[in-house]
Amino acid sequence: MNQANDPAVISNSWDSLKQFTPARIALGRAGISLPTRASLDFQLAHALARDAVNIPIDFSELELNLSLMGLESLTLNTQAENQQHYLQRPDLGRVLSDTTLACLQQTAPISTDAVIIVADGLSSKAIQHHALPFLTLLLPQLQAYRLAPVCLVKQGRVAIGDAIAEHYAARLCIVLIGERPGLSSPDSMGIYFTYQARAKLSTDAKRNCISNIHSNGLSYEQALKKLMFLITEAEKLKLSGVNLKDETTDALTDDSLKYVNFLLD
Repeated sequence: MNQANDPAVISNSWDSLKQFTPARIALGRAGISLPTRASLDFQLAHALARDAVNIPIDFSELELNLSLMGLESLTLNTQAENQQHYLQRPDLGRVLSDTTLACLQQTAPISTDAVIIVADGLSSKAIQHHALPFLTLLLPQLQAYRLAPVCLVKQGRVAIGDAIAEHYAARLCIVLIGERPGLSSPDSMGIYFTYQARAKLSTDAKRNCISNIHSNGLSYEQALKKLMFLITEAEKLKLSGVNLKDETTDALTDDSLKYVNFLLD
């Protein structure tokens, strides 16, 4: 039976606001408890969030698609030996493994303008769902830049991009990473941009973040617009981070307009 038609469920006066947000509001009640449907939905969301964190990343499909696009890719590892180790020791996800470092050092160093890193972070689902569609839009915008191979990093944190950017002497470091899952967004991807990223020199204050890229959040087109603005401004100002402000604006969506009108009524 639909919860709305269930006489045992007492609705909430905020019910009309549910159309504006995926947040768990106006769930109603059955006696002194949550309705069964709301309770089951919460358990499902919690399970999906746990899966997003714990399921290992599989880069094979992304590697294949990058190859079909004529792009070279490298799969790299951090010092976190497995997923459990990675979750318990965030610091190890910021450092490349000795084997990976040795392989990079054996390759002839090349000077590049930009490097793109794709890391699982805390949501392998985010990368599986969003990395390729976003890269398909991004890469044509970077045709004027000399690009390093796309680096695919397992058990990686944001700062892993610093050492990779230093190896390739890249001015621009772009990290696509799975964000910590929420109960309404287990597959949210973030983008971190750093100008002149270097290992042990770059800090969070030197990075710009574009977050909440998923089906109910920021669209690929909106994220691309923000990233290209940051790249353009960084090239002018020779910096990134807290001193580089995102001044892009997006038109109000239909839902946003409905919410504004609701507040004004």
